[in-house]
Amino acid sequence: MKDILPEDSGRWRWMEETVHSVLSAYGYREIRLPIVEHTGLYARSLGSDSDIVEKEMYTFLDRNGDSLSLRPEGTAGCVRAGLENGLLYNQIQRLWYAGPMFRHERPQKGRYRQFHQIGAEAFGMAGPDIDAEIIALTARLWRALGLGALRLEVNSLGDAPARAVYREALRNYFGRYESSLDEDSRRRLDRNPLRILDSKEPGMQPLIADAPRLVEYLDPGSAEHFRVLRDLLDEAGIAYVINPTLVRGLDYYNRTVFEWITDRLGAQGTLCAGGRYDGLVECFGGAPTPAVGFAMGLERIVALLEAGGDGGGEGACDVFVIAVGEEAVRAALPLGESLRDALPGLRLSTHCGGGGFKAQFRRADKSGARIAVILGADEVRQGVAGMKLMYETSKQESVGQGDLAGHIARVLGRPLKEQA
Repeated sequence: MKDILPEDSGRWRWMEETVHSVLSAYGYREIRLPIVEHTGLYARSLGSDSDIVEKEMYTFLDRNGDSLSLRPEGTAGCVRAGLENGLLYNQIQRLWYAGPMFRHERPQKGRYRQFHQIGAEAFGMAGPDIDAEIIALTARLWRALGLGALRLEVNSLGDAPARAVYREALRNYFGRYESSLDEDSRRRLDRNPLRILDSKEPGMQPLIADAPRLVEYLDPGSAEHFRVLRDLLDEAGIAYVINPTLVRGLDYYNRTVFEWITDRLGAQGTLCAGGRYDGLVECFGGAPTPAVGFAMGLERIVALLEAGGDGGGEGACDVFVIAVGEEAVRAALPLGESLRDALPGLRLSTHCGGGGFKAQFRRADKSGARIAVILGADEVRQGVAGMKLMYETSKQESVGQGDLAGHIARVLGRPLKEQA
């Protein structure tokens, strides 16, 4: 688990605000979900034999003896909340959520045991148009964040009956090579052979490459759904590749699946994964409800922003007020308040704790501020303040305190608050 330090939190906040604005542009509304849920919720949604439930969840008994788990993902909690609060029956909903998730897995770059996701779920729409829209939404996210060179992979899982036939074909195929399978794949062979296709073991890749293809087993309705989806993506100018090994292992997933991949983060290349799960609401006791969604890992996005040298982060402040001497210290507080009033959103830090001009200038430089405002006894008596642009060679100038907000606004390109 990893701290997000002040020098990093600006980039995180900028990223989160950018994502929120794009989600709002598509009509998604925020839902806030508990971090702790009953363990059975995830056993049903992820499968009791999945690696997440078997090996990775943080599960414990509470004082009543109930088995609870820290949430490893957000979709299950979103569906539960929708059912319990009457949001899903015979309705169309577009919802999004954000927050920490927890999995006890091997930490590596971009993957921690506490990690953060933003997810979106759309309920009540069965056609390929909502699948295409949600992929277009994610494509717009990458543009808004300034992320390029991402690869969209898509596939269709078909519907449950066709997938059952495909599952048997996989079982027969991999069964012929059982002695060559890794331990996880042998365990999955009888219970869930589709998940063998997820294996990242290098020795498994030749077998997986020659395995039967799901597209050859698609039912006619799913094949048409996939065809229209591809047409919509083509018309929207969204490039993609069809990945026949892109699957989900549980029966309530169906038809569209997609992932956005980068080659710049090593093994942790999936930034965003999504797809259709028309059977999940019914699995939780609700009426059959079409649903599609995605989740994106924020640590991986931040890592990609950093790898690209993105400047989405920010310093601690725009203006740093240096005050030396008792008179200047007394004047600094009201001056700072007046500047914040005049420039909404201004990030201004006032030096506290004493120190000479040189020490305070070092603090101003470390803060990342663009402007230093300097007060000494002479400035206070004359009703002026020194103003120095920290990253330019121009000299310090003396500005009347009443005019200071206007000078700062021009440097920062910000509007002054309109006077009532």
